Amino acid sequence: MKLDLRFVPAKSFFIGLLFFLKTTTSLSQHYLDSLASGLRHASGSVDSVAALAKIADYYSFLNFDSSAYFSGRAIQIARSAHYLLGETLAYNSLFYAFNVKGNYPKALEMALNSLHIAEQLKERRESQMAQAHYEMGLVNRYMANYTEATDHFHAAIQFGRESLEDIYYAFAQIGVIKLLSHQPDSALWYAKRSYDLGLQSKNYRNYFSLVLAILANTYEQSGDYQNAGKFYSLGIENSKIYNCVYIQARLYYNLAGLFKKRGMQDSCIQYARASLELCRLYNFPDYAQNASAILKNVYESRHMPDSALSYTNIMLAMKDSVFNQSNTNRIQSLIFSEDERQKELDAAREKYRNQVRIFVLVSAIVLFFIIALILYRTNLQRKKAYSLLRRQKEETDIQKSRLELTLDELQATQAQLIQSEKMASLGELTAGIAHEIQNPLNFVNNFSDVNRELLAEMKDEIKKGNIEEVSAIADDVISNEEKINHHGKRAEAIVKGMLQHSRSSTGVKELTNINALADEYLRLSFHGLRAKDKVFNATLKTDFDESTGKISIVPQDIGRVLLNLYNNAFYAVNQKKKSAGTEYEPTVSISTKKIGGKITITVKDNGNGIPLKVVDKIFQPFFTTKPTGQGTGLGLSLSYDIIKAHGGEIKVESKEGEGCEFIIQLPFV
Repeated sequence: MKLDLRFVPAKSFFIGLLFFLKTTTSLSQHYLDSLASGLRHASGSVDSVAALAKIADYYSFLNFDSSAYFSGRAIQIARSAHYLLGETLAYNSLFYAFNVKGNYPKALEMALNSLHIAEQLKERRESQMAQAHYEMGLVNRYMANYTEATDHFHAAIQFGRESLEDIYYAFAQIGVIKLLSHQPDSALWYAKRSYDLGLQSKNYRNYFSLVLAILANTYEQSGDYQNAGKFYSLGIENSKIYNCVYIQARLYYNLAGLFKKRGMQDSCIQYARASLELCRLYNFPDYAQNASAILKNVYESRHMPDSALSYTNIMLAMKDSVFNQSNTNRIQSLIFSEDERQKELDAAREKYRNQVRIFVLVSAIVLFFIIALILYRTNLQRKKAYSLLRRQKEETDIQKSRLELTLDELQATQAQLIQSEKMASLGELTAGIAHEIQNPLNFVNNFSDVNRELLAEMKDEIKKGNIEEVSAIADDVISNEEKINHHGKRAEAIVKGMLQHSRSSTGVKELTNINALADEYLRLSFHGLRAKDKVFNATLKTDFDESTGKISIVPQDIGRVLLNLYNNAFYAVNQKKKSAGTEYEPTVSISTKKIGGKITITVKDNGNGIPLKVVDKIFQPFFTTKPTGQGTGLGLSLSYDIIKAHGGEIKVESKEGEGCEFIIQLPFV
């Protein structure tokens, strides 16, 4: 619920305040009961110390005596159990308890204790160092030692980052220092940074209320009263949620000061009294001093000397209880002692570094002599090894010459085998081509005979002078000539394909209709097998994606790949037909599909499939599943190389006894 900044009658306001105190007391009691339950069920010293420290932390902003009591018990148990982390947690609670009470010398003493112990920690060292530096920064800020305070806050932020702890409120404290140093722009930047980090943090409670108060302070100092009032209100809401009455008292007197600047004296008195009431109830002397000072000034401006004097006395009493010269001297003494301790630590570190330097120097000298000895022995061994290596090199050169000669012979043999594979495929292709070329030649011969008869008939009709019949016959002749031309070109294309397959590939890519190429080689392969085995027959299934269009390939090479796959498929179904029953129907399927930027070609058969134990070897050179003398083992190896050279992939999927499927993927260019 948003706080209304307009004037609220004092009586209504204080009734609401009393209701809030009762409500938060009930919520606080529930939280305190849960802490007490944790203490009762604690097992062992570590759990007990942790539970006591949480209770002490709860009371640190509410009741000094209770916080001191539970912190003392936690320290006592932690020391007996040598639990350093527990000690520093208890000292943190005591720091805030003394800080709220306004006893800054004792607060500084607790912060120093926490820092000294945190330096010795092995677990959670960084997080406790962050907290200790934050506390040291607070005390130094109270003493107006702004440089030292800023250094401590930056150290807290750095340790917080290393430990992943939320120390976002340290940015706000730097903002306060910038504000006190008359650097409003820098102050606002640090306050906003603290606010942004605080929104991402889970560590709200007292800290975020304080951040909101400091952000509002910076807006107020820059004259932005609207944003100042907004964030004072948000701070009050947050402090109520988490029962942070200490920060709430501060926000009340901050808001009272804002109303005073805006000339709204009634509202100013209302919130200053609310702050003073909380300070008296919970014993916050430093904030009581600020609230009473505001009331004193307001009543002086109203010419009400009795009220002004009353609040002046309260202000002076609170000021005396918060700080005096002896407190200042004591704080300076503690800071001086800490500086001396740091100097001693620095001297000890320097002495240790010098000892390390001497040790390193002596070690380096010893190591130098050891290395010199090793190098001497190594040099002797190197000379012996060099002589041995020279003899081995001479032997290696002889073996290398022999291996090069053997390699040349192997390469020549491989070239012969590859040519043999090409010639074998050409032989298988020839029969198919012969069958394919027979069809267009038959058409050419038949239509030639028909044209001869038609031309003889035309001569008779010319003699008779029957021009209409002559014209009709001429049309038939022309039509037949077109068919003769069509089938002649068909035969020409088949012969051209055969020549392309038989000659060496130029390696030049051409735009090729992959569907037409796949269909043509399918029929050539089928008729080639039919020419060798008249009783063989198989069902051919095609499923061509018409959207594939033309792709850039070397047609002779891709044709060889397809022919090899078709031959293998027909061989597989033919072998299965010999052993399968009459119900078995040999089937070879070819399909194309354009998927994304690739063309997929699938050749599938329902033969016996490839045994699982050899399926990974089929693309290896010279590996074949055919009987000896029926295959060179180079077909699939060459196919694999051709597809890879085109930037594509070829893979096989097989189920033994059910069939085999080869899948080619080519880039669509």
